[in-house]
Amino acid sequence: MAATEVSPARADIPPPAPGTRTRPPRTFEQANRRLKWTMLAPALLFVGLMIVFPLAFTLDLSLTDAFGAVNADKRHIGLQNFKDALGDARRFWPAARRTLVFTVGAVILETVLGLALAMLMRKPFRGMRVVRTVLIIPLLATPVAIGVLWLLILDPTNGIANHLLAGIGLPRQEFLGSVSQSLPLLMLIDVWQWTPMMTLLLLAGLTTLPEEPEEAALVDGANPWQRFRYVILPMLGPTLATALVLRAVDALKTFDILYATKGAGGGSDFEAETLNVYAYGLTFDYQEYGLAAAVLVLFTLFIIGVVVLLRRRGGRKNA
Repeated sequence: MAATEVSPARADIPPPAPGTRTRPPRTFEQANRRLKWTMLAPALLFVGLMIVFPLAFTLDLSLTDAFGAVNADKRHIGLQNFKDALGDARRFWPAARRTLVFTVGAVILETVLGLALAMLMRKPFRGMRVVRTVLIIPLLATPVAIGVLWLLILDPTNGIANHLLAGIGLPRQEFLGSVSQSLPLLMLIDVWQWTPMMTLLLLAGLTTLPEEPEEAALVDGANPWQRFRYVILPMLGPTLATALVLRAVDALKTFDILYATKGAGGGSDFEAETLNVYAYGLTFDYQEYGLAAAVLVLFTLFIIGVVVLLRRRGGRKNA
Protein backbone atom coordinates (compact mmCIF):
# COMPACT_ATOMS: atom_id res chain seq x y z
CA MET A 1 0.00 0.00 0.00
CA ALA A 2 1.45 3.35 -0.95
CA ALA A 3 2.21 5.81 1.83
CA THR A 4 -0.25 8.66 2.18
CA GLU A 5 1.25 11.98 1.18
CA VAL A 6 1.07 14.85 3.68
CA SER A 7 0.13 18.25 2.32
CA PRO A 8 3.12 20.59 2.61
CA ALA A 9 0.87 23.39 3.78
CA ARG A 10 -0.39 21.36 6.76
CA ALA A 11 2.70 19.26 7.52
CA ASP A 12 3.52 21.38 10.59
CA ILE A 13 0.11 20.80 12.23
CA PRO A 14 0.32 17.93 14.71
CA PRO A 15 -2.44 15.32 14.55
CA PRO A 16 -5.10 15.47 17.31
CA ALA A 17 -4.45 13.46 20.41
CA PRO A 18 -6.30 10.16 20.71
CA GLY A 19 -9.79 10.63 22.25
CA THR A 20 -9.85 14.40 21.57
CA ARG A 21 -13.08 15.70 20.04
CA THR A 22 -12.41 17.99 17.11
CA ARG A 23 -14.80 20.80 16.17
CA PRO A 24 -15.95 20.56 12.56
CA PRO A 25 -15.03 23.55 10.44
CA ARG A 26 -17.70 26.23 10.14
CA THR A 27 -19.56 26.47 6.90
CA PHE A 28 -19.94 29.77 5.07
CA GLU A 29 -23.57 30.05 6.16
CA GLN A 30 -22.68 29.55 9.83
CA ALA A 31 -19.90 32.10 9.69
CA ASN A 32 -22.17 34.57 7.90
CA ARG A 33 -24.92 34.07 10.49
CA ARG A 34 -22.49 34.60 13.35
CA LEU A 35 -21.11 37.75 11.74
CA LYS A 36 -24.65 39.07 11.21
CA TRP A 37 -25.60 38.70 14.87
CA THR A 38 -22.25 40.12 15.97
CA MET A 39 -22.86 43.26 13.89
CA LEU A 40 -26.47 43.58 15.04
CA ALA A 41 -25.80 42.98 18.75
CA PRO A 42 -24.84 46.60 19.69
CA ALA A 43 -27.93 48.06 17.99
CA LEU A 44 -30.23 45.42 19.46
CA LEU A 45 -28.76 45.97 22.93
CA PHE A 46 -29.23 49.74 22.65
CA VAL A 47 -32.83 49.45 21.43
CA GLY A 48 -33.57 46.88 24.12
CA LEU A 49 -32.25 49.13 26.86
CA MET A 50 -34.20 52.12 25.49
CA ILE A 51 -37.38 50.04 25.69
CA VAL A 52 -36.82 48.07 28.87
CA PHE A 53 -35.54 50.90 31.07
CA PRO A 54 -38.49 53.31 30.58
CA LEU A 55 -40.98 50.48 31.00
CA ALA A 56 -39.28 49.22 34.17
CA PHE A 57 -38.99 52.74 35.59
CA THR A 58 -42.65 53.53 34.85
CA LEU A 59 -43.79 50.25 36.37
CA ASP A 60 -41.74 50.89 39.50
CA LEU A 61 -43.03 54.47 39.72
CA SER A 62 -46.63 53.23 39.43
CA LEU A 63 -46.16 51.29 42.65
CA THR A 64 -45.14 54.38 44.66
CA ASP A 65 -46.83 57.48 46.06
CA ALA A 66 -44.55 59.81 44.06
CA PHE A 67 -45.92 63.36 44.19
CA GLY A 68 -44.48 66.80 43.49
CA ALA A 69 -41.24 65.54 41.92
CA VAL A 70 -40.09 62.27 40.43
CA ASN A 71 -36.91 62.21 42.54
CA ALA A 72 -38.64 63.24 45.79
CA ASP A 73 -38.89 60.87 48.70
CA LYS A 74 -41.47 58.21 47.97
CA ARG A 75 -42.56 54.87 49.31
CA HIS A 76 -43.97 51.81 47.65
CA ILE A 77 -47.69 51.40 48.16
CA GLY A 78 -48.33 48.31 46.07
CA LEU A 79 -51.30 48.39 43.70
CA GLN A 80 -53.07 51.33 45.36
CA ASN A 81 -52.57 53.63 42.33
CA PHE A 82 -54.13 51.03 40.05
CA LYS A 83 -57.10 50.70 42.41
CA ASP A 84 -57.51 54.49 42.49
CA ALA A 85 -57.35 54.74 38.70
CA LEU A 86 -59.77 51.89 38.04
CA GLY A 87 -62.12 53.25 40.69
CA ASP A 88 -62.18 56.76 39.17
CA ALA A 89 -65.55 56.89 37.43
CA ARG A 90 -65.29 60.66 36.91
CA ARG A 91 -62.13 60.90 34.81
CA PHE A 92 -60.47 57.55 34.05
CA TRP A 93 -63.36 55.53 32.62
CA PRO A 94 -64.83 58.41 30.57
CA ALA A 95 -61.33 59.04 29.18
CA ALA A 96 -60.99 55.34 28.31
CA ARG A 97 -64.39 55.41 26.58
CA ARG A 98 -63.42 58.51 24.56
CA THR A 99 -60.13 56.87 23.60
CA LEU A 100 -61.97 53.82 22.29
CA VAL A 101 -64.64 55.86 20.48
CA PHE A 102 -62.05 58.15 18.90
CA THR A 103 -59.89 55.24 17.76
CA VAL A 104 -62.68 53.05 16.40
CA GLY A 105 -64.47 55.89 14.63
CA ALA A 106 -61.34 57.38 13.07
CA VAL A 107 -59.82 54.06 11.98
CA ILE A 108 -63.06 52.80 10.40
CA LEU A 109 -63.51 56.00 8.39
CA GLU A 110 -59.85 56.09 7.37
CA THR A 111 -59.95 52.45 6.27
CA VAL A 112 -63.13 52.80 4.23
CA LEU A 113 -62.04 56.06 2.58
CA GLY A 114 -58.48 54.84 2.10
CA LEU A 115 -59.64 51.62 0.43
CA ALA A 116 -62.04 53.53 -1.81
CA LEU A 117 -59.31 55.96 -2.90
CA ALA A 118 -56.84 53.11 -3.42
CA MET A 119 -59.31 51.29 -5.67
CA LEU A 120 -59.87 54.47 -7.70
CA MET A 121 -56.13 54.99 -8.15
CA ARG A 122 -55.36 51.33 -8.84
CA LYS A 123 -55.41 51.78 -12.59
CA PRO A 124 -53.25 54.47 -14.29
CA PHE A 125 -55.07 57.62 -15.40
CA ARG A 126 -54.19 61.08 -16.62
CA GLY A 127 -53.01 63.31 -13.79
CA MET A 128 -52.33 60.37 -11.45
CA ARG A 129 -49.02 61.85 -10.26
CA VAL A 130 -50.68 65.15 -9.43
CA VAL A 131 -53.44 63.40 -7.49
CA ARG A 132 -50.94 61.34 -5.49
CA THR A 133 -48.88 64.45 -4.71
CA VAL A 134 -51.92 66.35 -3.48
CA LEU A 135 -53.04 63.32 -1.50
CA ILE A 136 -49.93 63.21 0.69
CA ILE A 137 -49.95 66.92 1.56
CA PRO A 138 -51.72 66.36 4.94
CA LEU A 139 -48.95 63.92 5.91
CA LEU A 140 -46.25 66.55 5.44
CA ALA A 141 -47.36 68.76 8.34
CA THR A 142 -46.92 67.94 12.02
CA PRO A 143 -50.03 67.08 14.05
CA VAL A 144 -49.62 70.26 16.11
CA ALA A 145 -49.63 72.38 12.94
CA ILE A 146 -52.68 70.49 11.70
CA GLY A 147 -54.44 71.13 15.01
CA VAL A 148 -53.69 74.87 14.93
CA LEU A 149 -54.79 75.08 11.28
CA TRP A 150 -58.17 73.51 12.00
CA LEU A 151 -58.52 75.55 15.18
CA LEU A 152 -58.34 78.69 13.03
CA ILE A 153 -60.68 77.27 10.39
CA LEU A 154 -63.28 76.25 13.00
CA ASP A 155 -63.01 79.37 15.12
CA PRO A 156 -66.64 80.27 16.06
CA THR A 157 -66.08 84.02 15.51
CA ASN A 158 -63.54 84.52 12.74
CA GLY A 159 -63.17 81.03 11.26
CA ILE A 160 -63.82 80.48 7.58
CA ALA A 161 -66.11 77.52 8.33
CA ASN A 162 -68.82 79.69 9.91
CA HIS A 163 -68.50 82.27 7.11
CA LEU A 164 -69.17 79.49 4.59
CA LEU A 165 -72.16 78.28 6.60
CA ALA A 166 -73.55 81.81 6.82
CA GLY A 167 -73.09 82.20 3.06
CA ILE A 168 -75.44 79.28 2.36
CA GLY A 169 -77.96 80.29 4.99
CA LEU A 170 -77.04 77.84 7.76
CA PRO A 171 -76.69 78.89 11.41
CA ARG A 172 -73.27 79.40 12.93
CA GLN A 173 -71.79 76.57 14.94
CA GLU A 174 -69.56 76.48 17.99
CA PHE A 175 -67.51 73.64 16.54
CA LEU A 176 -64.61 72.89 18.88
CA GLY A 177 -66.12 75.17 21.50
CA SER A 178 -69.08 72.81 21.84
CA VAL A 179 -69.05 69.91 24.28
CA SER A 180 -71.06 67.66 21.95
CA GLN A 181 -69.29 68.57 18.70
CA SER A 182 -65.66 68.47 19.85
CA LEU A 183 -64.92 64.74 19.76
CA PRO A 184 -66.62 64.05 16.37
CA LEU A 185 -64.80 67.02 14.83
CA LEU A 186 -61.47 65.86 16.22
CA MET A 187 -62.12 62.45 14.69
CA LEU A 188 -62.76 64.11 11.31
CA ILE A 189 -59.52 66.11 11.64
CA ASP A 190 -57.65 62.89 12.28
CA VAL A 191 -59.38 61.30 9.29
CA TRP A 192 -58.37 64.25 7.10
CA GLN A 193 -54.71 63.87 8.07
CA TRP A 194 -54.26 60.09 8.12
CA THR A 195 -56.55 58.79 5.37
CA PRO A 196 -53.74 59.38 2.82
CA MET A 197 -51.48 57.01 4.77
CA MET A 198 -54.09 54.26 4.67
CA THR A 199 -54.58 54.94 0.96
CA LEU A 200 -50.88 54.56 0.22
CA LEU A 201 -50.58 51.35 2.28
CA LEU A 202 -53.60 49.73 0.63
CA LEU A 203 -52.60 50.97 -2.82
CA ALA A 204 -49.21 49.31 -2.36
CA GLY A 205 -50.99 46.09 -1.46
CA LEU A 206 -53.33 46.32 -4.45
CA THR A 207 -50.47 46.75 -6.90
CA THR A 208 -48.94 43.44 -5.77
CA LEU A 209 -52.10 41.36 -6.29
CA PRO A 210 -52.15 38.98 -9.25
CA GLU A 211 -54.58 39.86 -12.03
CA GLU A 212 -55.49 36.30 -13.05
CA PRO A 213 -58.15 35.65 -10.33
CA GLU A 214 -59.97 38.88 -11.14
CA GLU A 215 -59.82 38.16 -14.87
CA ALA A 216 -61.23 34.68 -14.24
CA ALA A 217 -64.08 36.16 -12.20
CA LEU A 218 -64.77 38.63 -15.00
CA VAL A 219 -64.98 35.80 -17.51
CA ASP A 220 -67.41 34.01 -15.20
CA GLY A 221 -69.69 37.05 -15.30
CA ALA A 222 -68.99 38.57 -11.86
CA ASN A 223 -69.96 42.22 -11.53
CA PRO A 224 -67.55 44.85 -10.07
CA TRP A 225 -68.91 44.47 -6.53
CA GLN A 226 -68.65 40.67 -6.63
CA ARG A 227 -65.07 40.88 -7.93
CA PHE A 228 -64.18 43.27 -5.13
CA ARG A 229 -66.00 41.34 -2.39
CA TYR A 230 -65.01 37.79 -3.27
CA VAL A 231 -61.69 38.20 -5.12
CA ILE A 232 -59.84 41.43 -4.32
CA LEU A 233 -60.76 41.84 -0.66
CA PRO A 234 -59.71 38.30 0.45
CA MET A 235 -56.36 38.64 -1.36
CA LEU A 236 -55.85 42.07 0.22
CA GLY A 237 -56.55 40.66 3.71
CA PRO A 238 -52.95 40.51 5.03
CA THR A 239 -52.17 44.07 3.89
CA LEU A 240 -55.47 45.33 5.27
CA ALA A 241 -54.84 43.67 8.65
CA THR A 242 -51.36 45.17 8.90
CA ALA A 243 -52.62 48.64 7.98
CA LEU A 244 -55.40 48.37 10.57
CA VAL A 245 -52.97 47.42 13.34
CA LEU A 246 -50.54 50.21 12.50
CA ARG A 247 -53.22 52.86 12.28
CA ALA A 248 -55.14 51.67 15.35
CA VAL A 249 -52.03 51.81 17.55
CA ASP A 250 -51.19 55.27 16.23
CA ALA A 251 -54.76 56.51 16.76
CA LEU A 252 -54.80 55.19 20.33
CA LYS A 253 -51.72 57.30 21.08
CA THR A 254 -53.11 60.51 19.57
CA PHE A 255 -52.18 63.50 21.72
CA ASP A 256 -50.89 66.40 19.62
CA ILE A 257 -54.11 67.30 17.83
CA LEU A 258 -56.20 66.95 20.99
CA TYR A 259 -53.92 69.13 23.10
CA ALA A 260 -53.36 71.72 20.35
CA THR A 261 -57.08 72.24 19.85
CA LYS A 262 -58.62 71.65 23.28
CA GLY A 263 -55.76 72.34 25.69
CA ALA A 264 -55.24 70.78 29.10
CA GLY A 265 -57.93 68.40 30.24
CA GLY A 266 -59.44 68.11 26.77
CA GLY A 267 -61.72 71.10 27.31
CA SER A 268 -63.67 72.76 30.10
CA ASP A 269 -65.86 69.69 30.63
CA PHE A 270 -63.16 67.13 29.71
CA GLU A 271 -65.14 66.49 26.52
CA ALA A 272 -62.04 65.54 24.48
CA GLU A 273 -59.92 64.04 27.27
CA THR A 274 -58.47 60.68 26.27
CA LEU A 275 -56.17 58.51 28.37
CA ASN A 276 -53.12 60.22 26.88
CA VAL A 277 -54.41 63.67 27.78
CA TYR A 278 -55.51 62.43 31.21
CA ALA A 279 -52.06 61.00 31.99
CA TYR A 280 -50.41 64.21 30.77
CA GLY A 281 -52.59 66.28 33.10
CA LEU A 282 -51.84 64.06 36.07
CA THR A 283 -48.12 64.42 35.37
CA PHE A 284 -47.63 68.09 34.53
CA ASP A 285 -50.71 69.77 36.01
CA TYR A 286 -51.16 67.85 39.26
CA GLN A 287 -47.67 66.28 39.68
CA GLU A 288 -49.24 62.96 40.70
CA TYR A 289 -46.45 60.92 39.16
CA GLY A 290 -47.32 57.60 40.77
CA LEU A 291 -50.94 57.73 39.66
CA ALA A 292 -49.95 58.96 36.20
CA ALA A 293 -47.52 56.06 35.83
CA ALA A 294 -50.27 53.62 36.81
CA VAL A 295 -52.57 55.11 34.16
CA LEU A 296 -49.83 54.76 31.55
CA VAL A 297 -49.25 51.12 32.51
CA LEU A 298 -52.96 50.42 32.15
CA PHE A 299 -52.98 52.29 28.85
CA THR A 300 -50.05 50.21 27.59
CA LEU A 301 -51.85 46.99 28.53
CA PHE A 302 -54.93 48.31 26.74
CA ILE A 303 -52.91 48.97 23.56
CA ILE A 304 -51.34 45.50 23.73
CA GLY A 305 -54.80 43.97 24.10
CA VAL A 306 -56.09 45.85 21.04
CA VAL A 307 -53.09 44.75 18.96
CA VAL A 308 -53.49 41.10 19.99
CA LEU A 309 -57.22 41.22 19.23
CA LEU A 310 -56.69 42.74 15.79
CA ARG A 311 -53.92 40.30 14.93
CA ARG A 312 -56.03 37.32 15.96
CA ARG A 313 -59.04 38.51 13.98
CA GLY A 314 -56.84 39.23 10.99
CA GLY A 315 -55.19 35.81 11.22
CA ARG A 316 -58.56 34.07 11.54
CA LYS A 317 -59.91 35.83 8.44
CA ASN A 318 -56.79 35.02 6.43
CA ALA A 319 -56.77 31.35 7.47
